Amino acid sequence: MPLTSLLQKTFGFPAFRANQEAVCRAATDGRDVLLVMPTGAGKSLCYQLPAIARGGTALVISPLIALMDDQANKLAAAGLRVARIHSGLDREQSRQACRDYLDGTLQFLFIAPERMRVPGFPEMLARRKPALIAIDEAHCISAWGHDFRPDYRTLGDYLPSLRPAPIIALTATATPAVQRDIVAQLQLQQAALFIHGFRRDNLHIEVVEMSKPRRNEFTAKLLSKPENRPAIVYAPSRKAAEDLASMLGGRAAAYHAGLEPSVRERVQRHFQSGQLEVVVATIAFGMGIDKADVRTVLHIALPASVEAYYQEIGRAGRDGLPSRTILLHSFVDRKIHETFLERDYPPAADLDRVAKTLTDEFQPPEPLWQKLRMSADIFQKAVEKLASQGAAQIDMNGLVRANGSAGSSSWRGPYEAQVAHRRGQIDAMAAFAESSQCRMTGLIRHFGDTADSFRPCGNCDVCAPGATSAQSFRTPDSDDLRQLSAILNALQGQSRSTGKLHSELAASALRGTAAANNRRAFDTLLDALVRAGLVDLTTDTFTNGEGNVITYKKAALTYEGREAAQTGTLDAPDLLIKDAAEASPSKSRKSGAATRSSSSSSASARSAAKREPASFTPAQKDLEARLRDWRKAEAAKTGKPAFIVFADSILENIVLAAPSSISSLLQINGIGPEKADRYGAAIIALCTDQSVPGEYGAPSTAARPSAAKVSSSSRPTPSRAKRAEAGPKRVEGGGDGSPNFARSSSKLADQASLPNLAASSAPRVERQTFERTSDRTGEQTYTRPRAATPEPADALTPEQQLLDQRLRDWRKSESERLGLPQFFVLGSSTLRSIVLERPRTLAQLQKINGVGLEKAEKYGPGILQVCNV
Repeated sequence: MPLTSLLQKTFGFPAFRANQEAVCRAATDGRDVLLVMPTGAGKSLCYQLPAIARGGTALVISPLIALMDDQANKLAAAGLRVARIHSGLDREQSRQACRDYLDGTLQFLFIAPERMRVPGFPEMLARRKPALIAIDEAHCISAWGHDFRPDYRTLGDYLPSLRPAPIIALTATATPAVQRDIVAQLQLQQAALFIHGFRRDNLHIEVVEMSKPRRNEFTAKLLSKPENRPAIVYAPSRKAAEDLASMLGGRAAAYHAGLEPSVRERVQRHFQSGQLEVVVATIAFGMGIDKADVRTVLHIALPASVEAYYQEIGRAGRDGLPSRTILLHSFVDRKIHETFLERDYPPAADLDRVAKTLTDEFQPPEPLWQKLRMSADIFQKAVEKLASQGAAQIDMNGLVRANGSAGSSSWRGPYEAQVAHRRGQIDAMAAFAESSQCRMTGLIRHFGDTADSFRPCGNCDVCAPGATSAQSFRTPDSDDLRQLSAILNALQGQSRSTGKLHSELAASALRGTAAANNRRAFDTLLDALVRAGLVDLTTDTFTNGEGNVITYKKAALTYEGREAAQTGTLDAPDLLIKDAAEASPSKSRKSGAATRSSSSSSASARSAAKREPASFTPAQKDLEARLRDWRKAEAAKTGKPAFIVFADSILENIVLAAPSSISSLLQINGIGPEKADRYGAAIIALCTDQSVPGEYGAPSTAARPSAAKVSSSSRPTPSRAKRAEAGPKRVEGGGDGSPNFARSSSKLADQASLPNLAASSAPRVERQTFERTSDRTGEQTYTRPRAATPEPADALTPEQQLLDQRLRDWRKSESERLGLPQFFVLGSSTLRSIVLERPRTLAQLQKINGVGLEKAEKYGPGILQVCNV
């Protein structure tokens, strides 16, 4: 029976949803499949329909009883033969399910992953091969995922005996690193990958910094309006969930793992039926909930990862109607997650002690932790982490033993990498909350949905600040406009440290204003310019001569900002200022101070981990090393630190994206037209294993357009999605008075990239010195005395120099004819590649990095005419 007919007959759906049909056909045809599709997009159908079409019994492995029961009940209601085996059922029910499976009378058998550890159970399944194997919530397999479970990690050991059944792995939240890990751990064979559909146009995403005492009151006010219910509120702890549910009263209830199973089941059932309108829950709530009309999802604290956050907000608006998601956060939330991280991931030294105590025989854990004089909780966590690395085993009775590699410490490297990855997830979530880019675009990029256009959503608090609920904005008055103009004028021609920018303006153009005396008021003005797309904020780091890591935030004008500064008019339609009455107080954060390398050994270990992300493949690590070498040499030509070329965070983005064209390079956060124009050819050559053109692809001083020239030319408005994200926030000092910094999603600048080049082949330059100043708020900024070091001359032959000049003349004429900046016609780095390769045909021209099919068709005849003179 055709799949469409089977869909209509079995489930009553007239047609497939977007992206479902291709997945169903691949699984029905017997291919292994990895499906990453957002919550509510119809993932379950993508294994259920192929299972029915293939006949036989489908084995479904699912991590939560609630999720398992919900899906099994729906299939049974559709007239299908279904059984389950999990801890919530008695032994006889489980035995009957096994008998029905062996008799071939089932169409679906749902099991929990830990069932595979029961002696004899995998062998029983292998006696009658399943027709299809579905692994639901497959991100639990990966140590790089946000919900890693050791029992999922071992599934790959049992699946070969159940072949040749195709395997379909399904999840709503898997980054590219997690996707690769799922394929590897499950040993998927030539898997069909379906990664798409992350955009949710009906969600209004709002992220607000708000102090903890205000959050419950805000939540009560928001949910008092009927249009904002039903709602799910995610709380950071059981106590917080119970306190808020009690405050909301009436038709609200708490839900967390500490409640009796019967209570949790009742809350879930009443919420789905509409008897409860609000559930205040920990992360234990949501999987298996298929409630289409949730109007609001509210987080009253920062989630632990972007993956968890996306999965949770995906429970709003499954019916396609407009829905609201609001995240309330402050710096203290991040510190809580870091505390949880230290609690859940014991030091490697503790794991080492436990590993040396385990033997090859199963033992009860209690005598072992008593022998080690270790708490039961730490011992248990250490054993779990060793088991996740294959160095220990835990049987169904809780007995533990070594697993061969425990005594060799081979687990240590992967474990420390996993801890660094968890820390990076916290960094990424904090960076998302503090970002000034479109919220939906940021989420889509995070999950690597390459099929998306990355267009701004037009619906979040960044794209549509006037539609927010948790904060209000006002139109700037005449005084505001004067101060905003002063900031734009001060940024003309160069990027500036925000601390230095504030201190200089406070003593000049902003003297006597609230922004001069109050850094928060100044930051509110800067935030308005960022939201309006007139200013970009980025964060950079460098290491000074004393070995201290310096973090500072920079502001720079966008193209629109340069236009506004030159014309003296601020008419951006979305230029709105956050209402001071709504701005939440935050802790005073000292900026620009040095983080001392001797502050703690763990801090240095974390920095080291950031310098080499555990999620990089060997090929990516090789590319990272080549990019660092190139960046170091590029910076050495002018004696500037390597981060001036681009920061480590941008380098990491390039490694992950591996762009093969200028257009794909421009999609990377932190790469704008000017950097693509200057460095694009070299970067793409490195990413595609080609020789770097010319002298690292850098245009000469004479050829490079000046800032004023670029500013005065008209060009299309770039998408918000292409603007660089703001980096990490600086945080208050430690208890001993020494400053410390929040870890950022970008890596700390490595010392090898700084101007200490005695051992390198690059020209020797003098060590750069930085002058430190402090403004009235105590923020420290660092400036470097300007050096008038000229850039080296181009190494072109006389014939190439003539061709270079002819091409520049042609480009100028073409840009004037089209009314576009010159680099929109042809970037200087691309022009350099053309000079060096001197193509004679359109096919040769098209292969040059930065040209491609579109430019070859549009400009090819003119370029070839110049080259063939």
